Amino acid sequence: MQASYKKYVLDFKRPSGTSRGVLTQKETWFLILQENDKYGIGECGLLKGLSIDDINAYEKKLEWTCKHIDMGREALWDELMGFPSIQFGLEQAFLSLKAENPFELFPSDFIKKETPIFINGLIWMGDETFMHEQIAQKLSEGFRCIKMKIGAIDFSNEIALLESIRKKYNKSQIELRVDANGAFAPEKALEKLGILAQYDLHSIEQPIRQGNLLKMSQLCQQSPLPIALDEELIGIFDVTKKEELLQTIRPQYIILKPSLIGGYRGSRQWIDLAEKLEIGWWVTSALESNIGLNAIAQWTYTLENKMPQGLGTGSLFTNNFDSPLTVQNGELSYKKTKNWKTNLIQELCT
Repeated sequence: MQASYKKYVLDFKRPSGTSRGVLTQKETWFLILQENDKYGIGECGLLKGLSIDDINAYEKKLEWTCKHIDMGREALWDELMGFPSIQFGLEQAFLSLKAENPFELFPSDFIKKETPIFINGLIWMGDETFMHEQIAQKLSEGFRCIKMKIGAIDFSNEIALLESIRKKYNKSQIELRVDANGAFAPEKALEKLGILAQYDLHSIEQPIRQGNLLKMSQLCQQSPLPIALDEELIGIFDVTKKEELLQTIRPQYIILKPSLIGGYRGSRQWIDLAEKLEIGWWVTSALESNIGLNAIAQWTYTLENKMPQGLGTGSLFTNNFDSPLTVQNGELSYKKTKNWKTNLIQELCT
């Protein structure tokens, strides 16, 4: 078996705002396996400024992984602790190599019958006009669950946006989620959560920055609005420590981004612990290309979680890869009438 890797830079169609700044490009890496005339591919979805493995030695670790590929998937996964995006790329690549079709990793009705996954429509931060435009577009596209990033513009303006939505649509018509990406000051968070709760929101992701466990625990106990942990899960590798975190904070939900928390295996550990503690969960992509998004979506379908998932990021880039993934009426489907580009994996090798 031979292994190689390739860097690829995704270009956003429009600069996309988060509480950590504006994104114009997103760097990703592909791990490619070859055995005889078969290929396998996995995406190592590194997210600058957020991934725990966003370090200078990242490419060297990819090189090391390729040199030691004969160790096998399980042994390498253990050796790559601390590099969750490479762990995930490795899992994908081995599944891809064994599959009849290298892009169909999990045979299910998602592929066979084109059964869709309900997803949320993502509203990026920006000025009021831009955010209103996005909201109108998502509603016209048939989305019934909208996730709005907050924390970048004035809070009162964000509240006005939520109020304008609720004047037109009640919670049975549109489910609203917000994501603060840790933007709230701890001393102001509970007050803001109280204001947000007036608009019948489903939940808020990561109201304060990760690492402040006691304050987050207090918020989860006192908040009138359900809280979902996102960034809080990043960098926690030991299963015992994962359980300690969930027992300490007791959130209402956790959000699983496989590229950031150790792929399928790392995510499954979080799911098992969450269900044991009666904590809800859903899966979200982390700005991967369609190759990584495809691998996340197919796995997510097998989990049989009926909540809207966060898998609607495939259309953000100008230079993404054509794929069977299709978003329509707030659902993500795998349309067999659409194809992956012939020889795409081989082209990425060059």
